[in-house]
Amino acid sequence: MSHGFLAVAVVVAQFLLLLAMACAIIRMVRGPRAQDRVLALDALYVNAMLLLLSIGIRTGSVLYVEAGLIIALLGFAGTVAFSKFLLRGEVIE
Repeated sequence: MSHGFLAVAVVVAQFLLLLAMACAIIRMVRGPRAQDRVLALDALYVNAMLLLLSIGIRTGSVLYVEAGLIIALLGFAGTVAFSKFLLRGEVIE
C-alpha cells in the first residue's frame, strides 16, 4: 500500500515539475524584462534539479542526486552572475 502510494506520488510530482518547467520556459522566452528572464531561468534550474532528484528516488540511483547537486551549484552561480550583470553592467570587478 505505502510503496504503491509513493510510486504514484513520485510520478505526479514529476508531471507537475515538467509542467512548471514548461511555464518557466514560456516566461523565459516571453518575459518583458531581463529580470523576468533571469527569474525564469532560476525557476527552470530549480525544477530541473528537483526532477532529477525525483528520478533518483524512483530509480534508487545516487547518480541523479549528484547531478542535481551539480545543477544546483552551477545554477546558483549563474543566477548570481546574471543578477550582478543586470545591476552593475559587469560580472567581475
